[in-house]
Amino acid sequence: MHGGNSVADNKFVYFFGNEETEGKNSMKDLLGGKGANLAEMANLGIPVPPGFTITTEVCLLYLEKGVYPEEVIDQINNAVIKLEKVTGKKFGDTENPLLISVRSGARVSMPGMMDTVLNLGLNDDTVIGLSKKTGNDRFAYDSYRRFLTMFGDVVLDIEHEKFESALSAKKKTLGVIQDTELDASALKELAEQFKEIIRKETGTDFPQEPRKQLQMAIDAVFNSWNNQRAITYRRLNNIPGKWGTAVNVQSMVYGNMGETSGTGVAFTRDPATGDKRFFGEYLMNAQGEDVVAGIRTPEPISTLKDNLPEAYARLEAIYHKLEDHFRDMQDIEFTIEEGKLFMLQTRTGKRTAAAALKIAVDMVNEGLIDKRTAVTRVSPEQIDRLLHPTLDSQAEFEVLATGLPASPGAAVGKVVFTAEHAEEMAKANEKVILVRTETSPEDIGGMDAAQGILTVRGGMTSHAAVVARGMGKPCVAGCGSVTIDMASCAFSVSDVTINEGDYVTIDGSTGSLILGEVELVTPGVSGELDTLLSWADEIREMGVRTNADTPHDAQVARDFGAEGIGLCRTEHMFFGEDRIPAVREMILAEDTEVRKAALDKLLPMQKEDFIGLFKVMDGLPVTIRLLDPPLHEFLPKHEELADKLRSLEAEKGSDSEIERIKKIMERVDSMVEVNPMLGHRGCRLGITYPEIYEMQVRAIIEAACELKAGGMDIVPEIMIPLVSHVNELRSTKEDLVEVAESVMAEKNCKFDYLVGTMIELPRAALTADKIAEEAEFFSFGTNDLTQTTFGFSRDDAGKFLPVYIENSILPSDPFAVLDQEGVGELVKIGIEKGRSTRPDIKIGICGEHGGEPSSVKFGYNIGLNYVSCSPFRVPIARLAAAQAVIEKQDN
Repeated sequence: MHGGNSVADNKFVYFFGNEETEGKNSMKDLLGGKGANLAEMANLGIPVPPGFTITTEVCLLYLEKGVYPEEVIDQINNAVIKLEKVTGKKFGDTENPLLISVRSGARVSMPGMMDTVLNLGLNDDTVIGLSKKTGNDRFAYDSYRRFLTMFGDVVLDIEHEKFESALSAKKKTLGVIQDTELDASALKELAEQFKEIIRKETGTDFPQEPRKQLQMAIDAVFNSWNNQRAITYRRLNNIPGKWGTAVNVQSMVYGNMGETSGTGVAFTRDPATGDKRFFGEYLMNAQGEDVVAGIRTPEPISTLKDNLPEAYARLEAIYHKLEDHFRDMQDIEFTIEEGKLFMLQTRTGKRTAAAALKIAVDMVNEGLIDKRTAVTRVSPEQIDRLLHPTLDSQAEFEVLATGLPASPGAAVGKVVFTAEHAEEMAKANEKVILVRTETSPEDIGGMDAAQGILTVRGGMTSHAAVVARGMGKPCVAGCGSVTIDMASCAFSVSDVTINEGDYVTIDGSTGSLILGEVELVTPGVSGELDTLLSWADEIREMGVRTNADTPHDAQVARDFGAEGIGLCRTEHMFFGEDRIPAVREMILAEDTEVRKAALDKLLPMQKEDFIGLFKVMDGLPVTIRLLDPPLHEFLPKHEELADKLRSLEAEKGSDSEIERIKKIMERVDSMVEVNPMLGHRGCRLGITYPEIYEMQVRAIIEAACELKAGGMDIVPEIMIPLVSHVNELRSTKEDLVEVAESVMAEKNCKFDYLVGTMIELPRAALTADKIAEEAEFFSFGTNDLTQTTFGFSRDDAGKFLPVYIENSILPSDPFAVLDQEGVGELVKIGIEKGRSTRPDIKIGICGEHGGEPSSVKFGYNIGLNYVSCSPFRVPIARLAAAQAVIEKQDN
């Protein structure tokens, strides 16, 4: 092995598997999840093949320097000697060879993203020793050809397909279908062919020296931390690159020794539904990779009871012990060698959102965990997935084929056959369904880009199933009646052909493949979600409101648990067909009188809008933002008017109509702004055309008076947008208070109302102490605050933001995830300064960040009273707000 500088007194290698086990479950940062859990199982007396873990620290040292400290090499050599002693076998021995597996193991599970090598230590001599020792020639050469394939693929970077093609050709020549039907002589010939492939592809012979094999495999696993699929997976799951991976070197146990041997993957509960039942699959006479790769279709775990009853009984006892110990659903891997059971791995099982919810609630009811723990077990992103679409129960459709319901939810999209094509189409805003024979870790980018995934082969624990469940993507796996023809970019089911680009619908809850587009519906909060969110509400300290402009949206949000409206955008109310003529009349008015006449037409409509919202909220606070966008947004486009003028002139239309259109065009042209987002909008409109805001305030107060007369308590909060200087707020507020007071006097009605402002400009945040002299509440408009802090146009930033994120210039899109260092710092300054003037000022945020989990948690930590978000994100914000409290208490 190659070495570098010595790093004395550091422990880099931890042994496990007997009474000398050195690690434990709490050491995940150092030993990775797999290594820590193997040590924990050994400590619990569970049968684990012995081995050792090389720590994540070594990974980072190796990736940085390209060599290992001498100390590491000494510790690995000592661990191999200890492993030989414990197993009674010798590494590289021709009589009784010790074979090992070399596997990755990051802090958190990254299924299939990094590399694994099994059966390491085999060469032309040790394979004969293995054959003699076991008396099983077929098994020895089956293990050798597997090792050559994995070593060639993982360590030497030879395309897996080259080995696969040779294997397929051999099966075809011999007229067999399954790998298990190949006899010892066929496997011997394959081993020779595989060595020839290695020689041809690398220009050197396959390394026969086991120590060299081990060194190369360890290097390969560490290097795989930075392979493209692992980098993509880390980006999608917010896993830091600086964590590194551990390497687990473990003595081999063999599931491919005949019909009393096998291997399997199982979950202590159903990972799709959360039902409390043992769920999994296994294959007899196979190694672990065969199950997850989806090459052979495995058997359901329940049938193991009939095949090997003793091994099944032991497995059942162990899975109960593991779930009770870890107090969570476990994903386990096991191998049975000639009837004897060994556990190869246990980890917290990946599960669908629905399963996560059910398991969390069930485990509280079973007394395994408390409510607080349950609230941390479901991520806000999983809540989002729970509200994912399903097939409309009223829709009529015909199921073309059925596979396994591998990951729930329904999806519609155009068929694509490669991950690259899926990514390209998604960039062009096309919705796609990725159709593959089976997915591999290289497909991770395309799986993320697709709406859903369909595979021809593979079971419920195949790569496609596990990764799709983690992503919350619908997946139908093992749909065997589908035949893919890559040459003609099509797939067929019986006599039906579906071409690339044709629409299909998949239902990952039933395993259905449907031709064409089926209407999807989004479910609401029910059952266990209601229970979990009620526990979250007991814990959280921050309010959750909604952004809603219509009674329908307001009702949806209330059903999701919203505690008021944090933002009603009144401009959305102006676009109705019955209103836009009056709005345009108001904008095009030459003088105040004409403008007021147009506003008089809008007043009763606005009043009805507010009555509708107040009724739904029934006494909860409603924050109404006065008109914000530039007025030209309500006018017809210049091009539309020019087209209309040309038509009128060509058809000899009336002179008065032609004159009217010309006049409107002049007015539209006069209102064009170079940068409308920073132009004549917000409170600037209210100051230049005070009658607009006066009409809106009159409508708000009249609506509240009318409902108060009917016995309803109304809490209107009037919000003045885009204030940058306290004088803007003072001037506007004086006028509006005068209108409000006069309406209440007219109606002989008195109630409390607040006048506040939206903090969405850096100057407002920096002078919030002065602004708080006039404002009775603040609401941070983080969408505009992000635009004005970064100097990014939200409409144009899409051209370069993806490149920024890809090249790690920015960690994420600042319009999706609040930039805590810059924009967040301004929010903090605004809160501190505002409260220095008015200690009891109510403060929230109402930009899209109000429903983004990390931004919600940040908001809690800096002292917001509430967040406000779109209706469907209300449950997400409720959970994130509770988790923020727990995280703060735990730290």
